[in-house]
Amino acid sequence: MKGNKASILTAAERCKNILASNWQGRLNTIKADAKGSKADIYSSKVNYMVKRGKPYIWVPDNDLHNVNTIIDERGSFSVASPYPGPLANLLRSMKKLPARVALTGDVVPLKDEKVRFAEESLREMILSEQKAISEFSYSVSGILSSSGPSCPLRSENLQELLDGGEQHVIYKFNLSSCMFIDGNGGTHEVNLENFEASKADILSPFSANIINGINQSEVRRRALLLFCFVYKNANAKDAYVLSIDRKGFDVLGKVPSPPMKDGFGEYQWKEFRFTFREEARSVEAFCSQLVEMEEEALKNVSSYSGLGS
Repeated sequence: MKGNKASILTAAERCKNILASNWQGRLNTIKADAKGSKADIYSSKVNYMVKRGKPYIWVPDNDLHNVNTIIDERGSFSVASPYPGPLANLLRSMKKLPARVALTGDVVPLKDEKVRFAEESLREMILSEQKAISEFSYSVSGILSSSGPSCPLRSENLQELLDGGEQHVIYKFNLSSCMFIDGNGGTHEVNLENFEASKADILSPFSANIINGINQSEVRRRALLLFCFVYKNANAKDAYVLSIDRKGFDVLGKVPSPPMKDGFGEYQWKEFRFTFREEARSVEAFCSQLVEMEEEALKNVSSYSGLGS
């Protein structure tokens, strides 16, 4: 359980995971009119998928981006790590932003044949994720079902692009730079060769639902408190999973602050990293190792003498 560099993903890997775990991002293009490009930036939320490491962006027909990119193809695209359900309210209350990836590059419209290729690739991606879900074991399905209807699966959100009835222009985003921005606002420039060579975790498309499934379950949340106590020697009053990956997961724990002058301390939210003994190469492996850790933590706690129930 000890943290080291090998227990944490590289910035390039984290960028790939964020892109693979979300379906919506913010596209920024340079405002244009009949006289040409202006200095102002136009920004809106758009849906996307990733194919061969590049985002393919679906922009509604009536969106201003379609005018802007005719005059100036330059743009930027940012995507946040998933923060579903109670996690969104917690981060807001802490004035903390989720980790995110920021890309700059050219926003290039696809022509007829490539549009069909993008739509077919999207259809294949959705079917692949739906097939994986149908084959998950009872324990995985239990975590996903705890997520509830307020957090639809990524494949369900993407399906709306195919049968939502709205007309779109599809763009390929050709990267010229990539930046990873951590939860504390620190920026880490990512070498494009490293970015292209990195692969997203297989569990990334399901990460939002796994995170929410754990955070919506009282039993799982109590297990997080045990993790903080047993593995980090921290007496947490509350805890939520912040992010997951093949090497482990990050938890926000509500722990006592240092005592004030009057002897009384408040509580503060602190981030803890928990690593697996071996990398989880599938959703099944992730959930299996999580259950093993829960059982191990329970045994550890029950072995402490003098602890109350």
